[in-house]
Formats: sequence, C-alpha cells, structure tokens
Amino acid sequence: MKHPLIFDGHNDLLLQIQSGNVLAGGSGFLGGGGHHIDLEKAKAGGFCGGFFAIFVPGDGDASFMEDMMAESYDLPLPPAVDWPRAARTALAQAAILTRLETQGGLRICRSAADIRSAMQDGIMAAVMHMEGAEAIDPDFHMLDVLYAAGLRSLGPVWSRPTIFGHGVPFRFPGSPDTGPGLTEDGIRLVEKCNDLGMMIDLSHLNEAGFWDVARHSSKPLVATHSNPHALCPHSRNLTDRQLHAIRDSDGMVGLNFAVAFLRGDGRMDPETPVSRMIEHLDHLIGVLGENRVGLGADFDGATVPAAIKDISGLPMLRKAMKARGYGDELMTKLCHGNWLRVLGKTLK
Repeated sequence: MKHPLIFDGHNDLLLQIQSGNVLAGGSGFLGGGGHHIDLEKAKAGGFCGGFFAIFVPGDGDASFMEDMMAESYDLPLPPAVDWPRAARTALAQAAILTRLETQGGLRICRSAADIRSAMQDGIMAAVMHMEGAEAIDPDFHMLDVLYAAGLRSLGPVWSRPTIFGHGVPFRFPGSPDTGPGLTEDGIRLVEKCNDLGMMIDLSHLNEAGFWDVARHSSKPLVATHSNPHALCPHSRNLTDRQLHAIRDSDGMVGLNFAVAFLRGDGRMDPETPVSRMIEHLDHLIGVLGENRVGLGADFDGATVPAAIKDISGLPMLRKAMKARGYGDELMTKLCHGNWLRVLGKTLK
C-alpha cells in the first residue's frame, strides 16, 4: 500500500547529509543511499515529504542510543551548545536544504497550499524546521533571516537547555515534569513565532515548558514527534493531561517511530512490532480525536522498528492501519490530512 501519501512530522536527514558531506550521486539523497530518506525510497514508500529538521549535535549525543538499551536509565545531558557553533551548523544545514531544492530533489514549502501543490506535482514537500533554538539569538536576527529562507517550525529546545528554556532528559521510567520551563526570552520567542505565523514544536520541552507555551501561545499546540506516556512511561512522552490541552487547542501530535518511546520497557530495540505503533495510534485517536493525530517518524534520527526500516517500509504501517479497521477517510487524515489542517491554521 503506497497510498494515501505520507507527510511526516520530523526527520533528521539534513544532519546526516552534513555529517557525510554528500548531496548527490550514487550514495546521496538524489540517487539513493544509506539514509532513511532518499528519492528512491520515497517512491517505494509513498512518502511525499515532511518537516526537515535543522539540528545542532552536541558532544556525546551519539552514545544515547546504546545507553537506552538498559532496563532503566537516566542519562546526563551534554552542556548547552555555544551560539557561534550553533549558528554555523544551522546555516550549513539550511543551505543543504536549499541546494537540494535547487537540484530538483524537493520543494521548500512555506504554507499548507505549497505542500498541496508539491504533492500534486509529485515533488517532495519540505517544511524547514529547527529542533532546538541554540542558533537563535535573543534579538531574533537569525530567526528573521531563517524565516525569510523558509523556516516555518521551531522547537525552543532539544533536550539540552537553551536561553529559551529547558528540555526533557532521556529517562526511563520517568515523568516529563523534570524542572523549570521557559525563560523570559522563551516567552518572547513564543510571541515572536506567533507574530510570524510559525509553528512551535513541543516535542522536547519538559512539562513546565509545555504549559508555558500553552499559556502564552495563541496557536494550536503541536508535538511533531511524541507518544503517549500512558503506554510508555518515558520522560519524553506526553501525559494524557498534556494531550487534553493539545486537543482543546485543536492542535495535533505526530506518532514518533523511535522504539524507545513506543515500547513498554523503554528500550531502543528495533525488534518492536508494528502492532505497537497501532496501539499508540489508537490511544492518541481516543484522546485527541481523529482530526488531531498524524505521523512524526524521526527518520534518520532514531532507531525505528525493523519491519519499517526506512521510508520504503511505510506500506507496512499502512497495511497494519488497514488491518486494524481504519477506513479510507481516517487513513488520509493520519497520513497527511491532519498536518495540512493544522499548518493551514498556523502558518501565514
């Protein structure tokens, strides 16, 4: 099953391309290669686009995957990344996305209408996103520049602290209530994003930061790649109370494929059945309603179920959704319709 087409809430392809310094050719995005996302796999999987994250890696980030195979863990987070380094990395990744557009691999989309147009033209739709605002200065000069380049979605933090707020650590079992929320600059950032018509991503904020955004934002609350805490008690997941607030704002949540946030034991084990993803979708639909749930896979940034492997494996998920009894209308909403709806309400 390659239809309905899937528009996804989060990937880290830009970081992977930057790390490998590959833009095109036999091992790159345009010609196929080792990444979760490329044009060949997109055709095979019925993947029409998604949120392409700008992400600044820190020292020691890579060890998290191995550490999360333990029965329980509480991982110390790397220190905050300094602004000059973050700014260089963010601009480099934004430039990669721009070059991929120039090469004809995708289209940078600034509105829901742009995404629909790209889908109709058979071109991969890319929303420029920033995961962790280390590259944004308190005067918002960098934000204005990146907005002009196409940035339309921003998460104030990854899991490291920034001048804007505090992220949630990788802790299992654990609560998302792990410390202070947004700073004064963080509240100003929320207001600035509202003025620009930019989506604010809640996925890596701790619970206090989540409620700060809920109080100060006039836009729908959105978590691009998060799962229900009720099914996996990881600090990164959202409680039902948080999900109720998202529902009441007419926002949405994208299901995270990262197995540590799916499994009841919190382990980053790829031998996780696709049926577990369906259980999470069922819970999200039950709490949020069928108009407020989508997909936020975290491709190229996480370990996903082995049966899915990469975007070419998305037909496996569609088959499982169909087998669960999801009808055509619900399938379309979950695969891309709900993202188009919430982006239409948020972006200018």
